[in-house]
Amino acid sequence: MQPDFWLQRWQNGQIGFHRSEVMPLLQKHWPTLEIAHGSRVLVPLCGKTLDMHWLAAQGHRVLGIELSPMAIEQFFAEAGITPQRHSSHYGEHYSAGPIEIICGDAFALDAGLLADIAGVYDRAALIALPPHLRQHYRDTLYAQLPVGCQGVLITLEYPQDEKQGPPFSVEEAEVQRLFATPWHASLLERRDIRDQQPDFNPEGISTLSTAVYKLQRL
Repeated sequence: MQPDFWLQRWQNGQIGFHRSEVMPLLQKHWPTLEIAHGSRVLVPLCGKTLDMHWLAAQGHRVLGIELSPMAIEQFFAEAGITPQRHSSHYGEHYSAGPIEIICGDAFALDAGLLADIAGVYDRAALIALPPHLRQHYRDTLYAQLPVGCQGVLITLEYPQDEKQGPPFSVEEAEVQRLFATPWHASLLERRDIRDQQPDFNPEGISTLSTAVYKLQRL
């Protein structure tokens, strides 16, 4: 999972992980967090997800972090928006209205940048990482988020030996291990989605579920 892998995926248009509509599980579960209007929320490895527009429409200030400049440029172009740009040591910043996306390394963000983050939405980040990078991801990005931060984490569960990721299977036991003290993860929902994802694996996998967790930084 070197950076070039994802840059090449965007270059080749191999972005099956991108959804052409807002994630229904976000719409269902995000309001239960009761994050205040005007709060800043983080979307790691955001790609060009339409979920950022939805979060902004809820009154949030959205901060995305994404490796691919192509993904960011497509996000704003497809919305008919011309963002303002500036550079910092975090990377290239693209900003328009309540949405800012940094083209940079999600592992390199620090507490200074994330001090006022009230919520985090993780749909495509954790499951994009192979097992050996997940703890590092928790110990870098999530470790910089402030006390009181809440989030929605969406994962996939399937027999990993039946399909090569990404996206990878992340079981509940691993979520609970990763988000132990000072975090807390509570399962909100698990649903079988195999019949809804016929293209996920042409050979067919035996089981495929999605799970939604509420995260809290204690």
